[in-house]
This record gives sequence, structure tokens and C-alpha cells, in this order.
Amino acid sequence: MGVAAKIAPSMLSSDFANLASEAKRMLSLGADWLHMDIMDGHFVPNLTIGAPVIESLRKHTTAYLDCHLMVTNPLDYVDPMGKAGASGFTFHVEVSKENWQELVQKIKAKGMRPGVALKPGTPIEEVYPLVEGEHPVEMVLVMTVEPGFGGQKFMPETMEKVRVLRKKYPSLDIEGITHIYGNGQVDGGLGPSTVDVAASAGANCIVAGSSVFGASEPGQVISLLRKSVQGAQQNN
Repeated sequence: MGVAAKIAPSMLSSDFANLASEAKRMLSLGADWLHMDIMDGHFVPNLTIGAPVIESLRKHTTAYLDCHLMVTNPLDYVDPMGKAGASGFTFHVEVSKENWQELVQKIKAKGMRPGVALKPGTPIEEVYPLVEGEHPVEMVLVMTVEPGFGGQKFMPETMEKVRVLRKKYPSLDIEGITHIYGNGQVDGGLGPSTVDVAASAGANCIVAGSSVFGASEPGQVISLLRKSVQGAQQNN
């Protein structure tokens, strides 16, 4: 059996006016994590949420808050996110090549789980030192669209990175993500069609946006995403 399947609805696709109730609804329908997209308007052109929203949501849930930081200076966010109650802190390798060791140590010191993300055009080899280092990251997020832009098509060629990672690191959490907001996020982004591709490649953490929130029966979609991962693991 492979690493556990984890389904993480992207809260950016939720009704932000009712964030706490949306979080509770997703968890009651079987979600494992809640995926939070933090964008700074610099690393990516969009501006979304920050530590104050994480802190507010934390008051209403004990869930794992899987935070993906699409920011230019992730080191500046470690203290605020730790105090706010973030569970996971995933930063981008493209902006952390010089200080990732310090960054990982500080993330862990604040009680958060470190992860690293990479854009579609970034070679997978760039994350190897972060997985194999003295202070390693514990998850790799493989982006299948450019961060910060909605309406993009899933890029299946990025799944080769997932395959390489899974073969090299059998017990690593590998997260698939496509759309950052809008139409579905290893989503369609990963909706039920493309999730099979990501799961077969080896992704075990699936981020889904409107493919969950826009569904008439979101609980069924969450179940379908989980079964896709589990089925792929049994077949590999």
C-alpha cells in the first residue's frame, strides 16, 4: 500500500463570506485537508489571503490547513503563518534556492510541516536537495499549470515529474494541483477525469477546487478522488 490518499478541497473556490461553514461542510463530506492558496500579488499577479484569514479560520476548525505560499519572500511569512495556526507551509523552490535550509528549519520550529512547490517549467531535479537534505521537506507539490492564473488547461506532460518523484521517493507525499482558482484545481483542473492521470503517476495528495465546490454532490466527488488514488496505488 502506498502513502495515504489525502483529498484537499481548495478553499479559494469556496464561498469566502462563509469560510468557516464551508470548511466544516468539506470536512463532514470526507475531506482530509483544507488547501489554502496564499498569493502576494508579486510572485503571482493575484492577491488572495494571508495570515489574518488563516487565524480567523483556525478559530473554527482543528483541520489540517495545507497552505501553499505563492510569494516572493516566503521567509517573511513563517512567523505570521505559524502564529495564525497554519499546519503545512509549502513554498516555491524558484524563490528559495539560496535559503531553503534556513526556511525549512524555521517552518519546523514553528510547528508547521514544510513542503516545496515547483512551476511547470522548473526541472524536477531542483527539488532533490530539499527532499534529501539534513532538514528535508516532507511534501512536494507539482504544479500542472502556471501559478496564479485561472482557466488554464491541465498539462499532462508535467506528470512525468510526479512519476520520477514517486519512483525515487516511494514514501513521499506528492501533491498534484492544476487550477489555482476558478474552474477546478491535480484539478480542471483536477476534476474526476484528470485525477486518474495524476494518481496513476503517483500523486497521493489531490487538490480540487470547483470540481468539488461546484458539484451538486461534493461528497461524491471527494470519494471519487480518493478512490482514484487508492485504485492507482493498488495497480502500481
